[in-house]
Amino acid sequence: MTNQPNKTTPTASSVSDFISAVESERRREEAETLLTIFERASGQSAAMWGPSIIGFGSSHYRYATGREGDTASIGFSTRKAKISLYTARNFREFPELLERLGTHELAVGCLYVKKLADVDLTVLEELLTRSYEVARFDYDALAESD
Repeated sequence: MTNQPNKTTPTASSVSDFISAVESERRREEAETLLTIFERASGQSAAMWGPSIIGFGSSHYRYATGREGDTASIGFSTRKAKISLYTARNFREFPELLERLGTHELAVGCLYVKKLADVDLTVLEELLTRSYEVARFDYDALAESD
């Protein structure tokens, strides 16, 4: 299999400029809140990944197919309809936290919330902290085994 480059890679774009450009005042405020939560959960500074994802940390992955690359260990994007939360792992690994989180939807590597008021922010931070730790441990261990 050819290892095509990822479409979403770190950029030199400003996280503050991205957040300032968000049209909705509520979404800008939510982005600032998420920025704080994600920084605490990861211990990392924010960086733009592609044009619209704010990522924290970096994890190298390799699939059984041979495809490999780097992705943000955790991240988020403020969209008009929903906030997208990303992890290099799968949020489904933490069902006890998802049960307590509040109103959300799940996709493969994403968790969607309509607004932060719909979720328990303490549970969200714990979910992000655990997701970050697992991604860093698993992917770093995989990279070191080469």
